Amino acid sequence: MTIRVVLADDQPLIRSGLRVLINDAEDIEVVGEAATGAEAVRLAREHRPDVVVMDIRMPVMDGIEATGHVVAGPDPARVLVLTTFDDDEYVYAALRAGASGFLVKDMALDDILGAIRVVAGGDALIAPSVTRRLIQHFAAGPGTAATPASGPPRRRPDDTITEREREVLTLVGRGRSNAEIAKDLHISPATAKAHVARLFTKLDARDRVHLVIIAYEMALVTPPE
Repeated sequence: MTIRVVLADDQPLIRSGLRVLINDAEDIEVVGEAATGAEAVRLAREHRPDVVVMDIRMPVMDGIEATGHVVAGPDPARVLVLTTFDDDEYVYAALRAGASGFLVKDMALDDILGAIRVVAGGDALIAPSVTRRLIQHFAAGPGTAATPASGPPRRRPDDTITEREREVLTLVGRGRSNAEIAKDLHISPATAKAHVARLFTKLDARDRVHLVIIAYEMALVTPPE
């Protein structure tokens, strides 16, 4: 299945380079290009892509506001923010708006393709350079500016998740992949994936990053020093 992508960046050279990179991949295609956030929103509604690769600083409407509009509709595209600005406030704002990934433009080209595939597959991906700061900020406690957009800080779970799901959520909070969770718990990767999928539903989590945040809010894991 081909992953359909809209590119949103106000720099033509950046869009051109990304288009060439993506069109060289057999499983990904560019279906639209936008130079402003407003264009990105229009193209997302018109073409119904799987992923919008979104810059932050754009005229008319910035990428943060555009992300909020893109993810607000029915069956929305997933947004991968790709920017030159590795800044905490941009990260927090992008994730609050509903982005499923945040990468900086100096990453290897293959990593960008990999990130598009990860986000299209329903997972989330944050550049390693910002993950620790992100978790520390979200785990700082209720009332912070970066409280997840889907609702208030969550209470400690009681009967809503099983003991096994609690173990899986703890490992997700520690940054484990499904394959690593399967190995740690001596279960199959398919079973680990099913547990994660159930956690999405039971905890009303937007994506894997949101599950990590919930794990910290439930005190299943503690913020890194």
